Amino acid sequence: MPFLHACVHYIDAFTERSGQLLAWLALGMALMTTLVVVLRYGFNIGSIAAQESVTYMHGSLFLLGAAYALKSGAHVRVDIFYRGFSARTKAWVNSAGGIVFLLPLCVFILMSSWDYAGESWSMFETSAEPGGIPAVFLLKSLVPLMAITLALQGIAEILRNALILVEGEAP
Repeated sequence: MPFLHACVHYIDAFTERSGQLLAWLALGMALMTTLVVVLRYGFNIGSIAAQESVTYMHGSLFLLGAAYALKSGAHVRVDIFYRGFSARTKAWVNSAGGIVFLLPLCVFILMSSWDYAGESWSMFETSAEPGGIPAVFLLKSLVPLMAITLALQGIAEILRNALILVEGEAP
């Protein structure tokens, strides 16, 4: 099963690096929000692009961070029973949840957002606000990208749990 171990390793490494890079957006959002507030209330200077940049960073952090949250075990789960399960039973529950719920959800999000993002790209959609960021199409592209990265990490989690079931220990 070295191939499955390698798949899990490389997907995890990609998600880990992505998550570490995305974490910097939280700092960027805080700094940009501070700047917007200081400029507006301290100097009476407003900037739509600066305000929208916070929205873009937040959208990126939330949507692209979903895969990292899955990898880190940060997603919400009802663990009244789960916490008492054996590692093998947890692997069954996690595998079934990934196959029955997570991957179909990712496919649904990808399929329903593909045209949404595609239309935005076809017209290179810009902000409706004067002085806004002329890249709404990039923001809308985060939705299908989230579905892809979350599905990829979901596959890694399913494979990890399959390895637990087959080999008896986590890779």
